[in-house]
Amino acid sequence: MGGRGTFASGRTVAYTYETVDKIEGVKVLAGMDGKHGLPEEAHSSRAYIKLKPDGTFHEIRFYDKDHYLRYEIAYHPEPSLDPSRKPVLHFHKYDRQFNRSKAKRLTEKAIKRFSKYFKGVEL
Repeated sequence: MGGRGTFASGRTVAYTYETVDKIEGVKVLAGMDGKHGLPEEAHSSRAYIKLKPDGTFHEIRFYDKDHYLRYEIAYHPEPSLDPSRKPVLHFHKYDRQFNRSKAKRLTEKAIKRFSKYFKGVEL
């Protein structure tokens, strides 16, 4: 996947992510050349997953039909939700300008729905 996951002016840009696995049909990406996060835009998929170096779930991003990031579910410390700095399952929504909402905890219903992606997370 190139650049931010898209094409630049019709030209393919250099790859900055590689697919290293799949979880329940969703590509697990790893950054290349110092890239650490997931892309802000998708080229071919509606979701991507990032794992921590030990192989446990870090985050999943979901994209709309126009390939824009719409929301992400993450598992890492979120001080606004848990000041103890322990990892917490939470989500953010994004608008088309890549502005992110404040973190909100996942509901039990959402945890159940998406748990198949939460590799290594104790629920």
